[in-house]
Amino acid sequence: MKGKTTGELLKELMSPGSFSSYLSRNREQMIEPNVGEELDRLCRNQKLSKAAVARRSGVSEVYLHQVLAGKRSPSRDRILCLCIGLCAPVEEVQKLLRQAGFAPLDPRMSRDALILYGLARGQSLPQINGALLVQGEKAL
Repeated sequence: MKGKTTGELLKELMSPGSFSSYLSRNREQMIEPNVGEELDRLCRNQKLSKAAVARRSGVSEVYLHQVLAGKRSPSRDRILCLCIGLCAPVEEVQKLLRQAGFAPLDPRMSRDALILYGLARGQSLPQINGALLVQGEKAL
């Protein structure tokens, strides 16, 4: 089945009919957020050990393993820290944020713009946090 756009799904959802019929017609279109699986895929693609990812992300290995196993749901900032530790491309970061139900990074917002700037340049978590603090923004 061809994937429907968000606009197409929204139009269909807002048209007359029951929610259950909408859901049954579009079950294949639904996104099941699984941040842990996506982060694990990124770890494998980057060929980084879990220990290295945890260290570079500023999280404990126990926390990282809990996220990867689906036992913990990271906050938006924790997802960003993990993505920075994984040296994930901006497109992957945006995709993961949306998949987890968070707003993607918005270059019109100062804090998000600083994070995007650092991600695009492969900066480390301490470098990005330093830039955030210099600009009076909350660190990750």
